[in-house]
Amino acid sequence: MMLTATFKSLLSRKLRLLMSALAIVLGVMFVSGAMVMKDTLGRSFDAQFTGSYDDFDLYVSLKPKVEEETGGPASVVPALDASAVNRVAGIPGVEKARGIVKAEGARALGKDHKLVPSTGGPRYGEGWRGESTLLTLRSGRGPQAADEVVINATLAEKAGFEAGDRIDVLTTEPKKSFTVVGVFGYSEGRDSIGGEQTVAFTEPVAQQLMTGKAGAFSGVGVDTAPGVSAASVGSAMAKELGGAYEVATAEEFAKKQSDKAGAVLDLIGQLLLGFAGIAVFVSVFLIVNTFSIIIAQRLRELALLRALGASRRQMIHSVLLESFAVGLVASVLGLAAGIGVGALGSSLAGSSIEGLQVAPLGVPADAVVTSFAVGILVTVLAALFPAVRASRVAPIAVIRTAAVPDRKGRKQTWTGAVLLGLGVVLLALGLAGSGGMGTVLPAVLLSFVGVALLTPLVSRPTVWAIGVLFSRGLPGQLGRRNAARNPRRTAITASAIMVGVALVTTVSTLAASFEDSVTDQIKRTLKSDLVVKGDGPSAAGAPIAPDALAQAARVPGVERTAVAMLDSGSVDGEAQSVASWQDWATARDVLGLTGKEGSLLPPAAGSAVMDESSAKAHDLKVGDKVTVQLQRGEPHTYQVAGIFESTALSHGIVVPWADAQAGFSSKLPSQAFLELGKDTDASSVLPQIEKLLQDSPEAKVMTKSEVIDEFSAAFALQVTIVQALLGVAMLIAVLGIVNTLALSILERTAEMGALRAIGLGRGQTVRMIMTESMLISLFGAVLGLVVGSVLGLAVSRALKDQGVSHLALPWSQMLAYLIGAAVVGVIASLAPARRGARLSVLRAISHS
Repeated sequence: MMLTATFKSLLSRKLRLLMSALAIVLGVMFVSGAMVMKDTLGRSFDAQFTGSYDDFDLYVSLKPKVEEETGGPASVVPALDASAVNRVAGIPGVEKARGIVKAEGARALGKDHKLVPSTGGPRYGEGWRGESTLLTLRSGRGPQAADEVVINATLAEKAGFEAGDRIDVLTTEPKKSFTVVGVFGYSEGRDSIGGEQTVAFTEPVAQQLMTGKAGAFSGVGVDTAPGVSAASVGSAMAKELGGAYEVATAEEFAKKQSDKAGAVLDLIGQLLLGFAGIAVFVSVFLIVNTFSIIIAQRLRELALLRALGASRRQMIHSVLLESFAVGLVASVLGLAAGIGVGALGSSLAGSSIEGLQVAPLGVPADAVVTSFAVGILVTVLAALFPAVRASRVAPIAVIRTAAVPDRKGRKQTWTGAVLLGLGVVLLALGLAGSGGMGTVLPAVLLSFVGVALLTPLVSRPTVWAIGVLFSRGLPGQLGRRNAARNPRRTAITASAIMVGVALVTTVSTLAASFEDSVTDQIKRTLKSDLVVKGDGPSAAGAPIAPDALAQAARVPGVERTAVAMLDSGSVDGEAQSVASWQDWATARDVLGLTGKEGSLLPPAAGSAVMDESSAKAHDLKVGDKVTVQLQRGEPHTYQVAGIFESTALSHGIVVPWADAQAGFSSKLPSQAFLELGKDTDASSVLPQIEKLLQDSPEAKVMTKSEVIDEFSAAFALQVTIVQALLGVAMLIAVLGIVNTLALSILERTAEMGALRAIGLGRGQTVRMIMTESMLISLFGAVLGLVVGSVLGLAVSRALKDQGVSHLALPWSQMLAYLIGAAVVGVIASLAPARRGARLSVLRAISHS
């Protein structure tokens, strides 16, 4: 009997439950879409690299001095000399060993003298080893003279080069010109491997330009003796050479390169999973609300079932079975939509990478399992509390009205108060310096959940206060009363908007505080009128010709020039940005650096200075010893001579110029700051500097205001990404409000019939329902703005040591979020208002 009743109840409310299921569909879609796309593109990269290194059985190289970070610059591969090649050749099982020169960092310039746009992969420079089973010439010949190169087909096509053309190439040294004498491709008709661009020099030139050392190699290619397993020889070789070396089979090396090329997939997957998390979290409120309202409206039906003998357990199982069916349908639809998203994402990503053949679409088993687990579990768990409430319906309720007043929810209130209290305590501890962000982030989460549970307490007064704006006329007053009459329902419905608005307001506040802090700091401290650097506020810089900077320093109107080299390294085994200044005294003054501890005199040999945040991160103080590993050479031990205040343009550890020249990945300057005379107009000097930097196309000259704008644009991009998350929350909020209003209209059918009977017109009915919808939406937005602002300011305050010196609120964005919420309310009200206006007066009055 209960099973039949459950399915009849489900079929009679299929439209309402389907609307709730749409929220879960979105979450499942993003989860499955991320997994499908990652699997498809992962197999695409694997196929692209399969057989890419079949011209050797094993590849031997030294481990990088500094581990490469995802999205960061490539680590410098330490150089091997001829003795290392001979040592590998002497290991049992090796038939032939040959030195190979191949490294990232050869950037070709097009015929317009600008960097050839990326085709999705790295830019390699290598020593020409002749044709092989992997590599064949498609035109021309191999390089023979020092000023000759061959290039791969992708680079030739992208830049329009052919044999006989001149090409300029940037490496670890200033721009050099070569003659293209040939174009090559790869086996199976490939123009590139993973979208890479490759310039192949003669071996001696490649050794000098790509390793920085004559006669050096980046690795050793090994052919094993016939009948000998490459894996067994590799294992023996690894033991013989020791832990400083990496030994990989051709398949392992290809897989490593494939994973490296596809590292961006992880970032895309994380973004999609972020959307999924928001969608799933917000949908919980919608499902709870939907089942709560449905159960309230089914009071007589549930009471009758209890009177006929249904137990409390059967009641709970009945509601959970309904939720299971909803979750199952949502999972199926979400998985289907996710497969479509994965296919579209794979196609778009594949089209942006030159030569990448997208593998046939695949749906991994974990995507299917995860989709159903997320969809069904979330729906069932969200329906659990309404199910328990349904089981408490007494049989006597069969003679009562269908609707029940809103419950006080004391347990929820106490739980919310406790969580909020814990969050406030942890937040206070974090802001006081006990635990830092490790304490602040859990505090933010606890506070967020606590506020969500306490929302019904402030629902009625807040809605009533906001309703003043809409209370002119009878429809506005009725809509205001309807929105305030059931605080718990209104609060749960508004929570979807609250979550999204609070999230984006928190990030917007954090970005605004960072932006104000950086802007003020640059305006206040930087004395440089012109800055020479690469793209992006956090860019490590761009190689700049030293001669050009020397000439720039002599341009009339330029008083002082501070030249820097920037790189990545490690401090006591942890990743760290490393800098060096040609004239530290000038740099210190031009950048307006403030000493915090010790001396800021030019660091002598064996000593270094560092910014305050880096010193705290590594728990260092003046006089301490610190071990710094640069990209090249052996580790250096320095004594911390001074600590300076962290700034946006100068941070990390500063080492002596001579050490940077020997140990940085490039020997070329990375940035330069030019201070002009008081009566010199920057616009008159800038064209002259740009002309001098023609041979450094990766660098550009910027004014101080342009540097500030670049930082602001970076913060705006971060906010834009989070605003996309807000869009997901808003979409679910629309579904939630539509569902709530539709169920509310059904609940108040007789009431609305009476209002229509005494003269409330159709237009007035529409305005009444629209007012109710807008008030629910604005309540969620206001609450989200308050919560997001408080949490954003708290997190910003906790990041004081990271350079956040100013607290700021994004007022214009907050106003936009508020207006957006009002629009959401109007859109969500359209369908319910249309239905309410079309109610038959006689049928409505007779409804019970």
